[in-house]
Amino acid sequence: MTVLVIGESCMDVFQYGDCKRLCPEAPVPVFNPTRKVENGGMAFNVYRNLQSLGVNCDICTNDNYLDIKKTRFIDEKTNHMFMRLDENDLDFKRCDLSSINFSSYDAIIISDYNKGFLQEEDINLIGQSHDLVFLDTKKILGDWCKSVSYIKINLDEYERTKHMLDKDIYNKLIITMGGSGAEHNKVVYPVDTVEIKDTSGAGDTFVAGCVTEFLRTKSIAKSIDFANACATTVVQKKGVSVV
Repeated sequence: MTVLVIGESCMDVFQYGDCKRLCPEAPVPVFNPTRKVENGGMAFNVYRNLQSLGVNCDICTNDNYLDIKKTRFIDEKTNHMFMRLDENDLDFKRCDLSSINFSSYDAIIISDYNKGFLQEEDINLIGQSHDLVFLDTKKILGDWCKSVSYIKINLDEYERTKHMLDKDIYNKLIITMGGSGAEHNKVVYPVDTVEIKDTSGAGDTFVAGCVTEFLRTKSIAKSIDFANACATTVVQKKGVSVV
């Protein structure tokens, strides 16, 4: 199986450290960094998860993803995040789809963080160019997404976009609900209760797992169950992890 991931990427940076005193100039903690973990994030995290699941995959993403950073400052002992610093977050140029041979892939994953890399007409074109397209988007949904096969959104995103949904779009939705599992066509797929350390990137893992299992089984029910298991695995780890 071969999968193409299309979407914008960044570098996820986790700066771990400790905090043992307050700043004398202001009532804020003094952070002492001790170690740093860096990995590709956003669409690149979907790509990394597919690789970890044994899938042959390619990625179409922004060339400058190494310069776009999301840095989280985290207490090593408690895993409490003090703040997140985003750098160059507005430097996404629009993608070029003209050179992609869509027929050479078994599935397409659109990982759309709504930063300008993909416009609505781009997503519609991708959906028209392949029979199996999974969309994970931060955009408000509309007619432009009817050409894709499945749409993964989380519960907050669903609440923001539900006023725009008709039956055709609703039937494509896979709604992730954190500790309550996921829902598709009013069927809820539950997850085990586990100790959560970090939910960062869990949605990327979910969509990678879902597509991987769908290519194996052609069953969306089995795919959602497998995706739930994958996401449940990574939320028990620190940082943005792969399954």
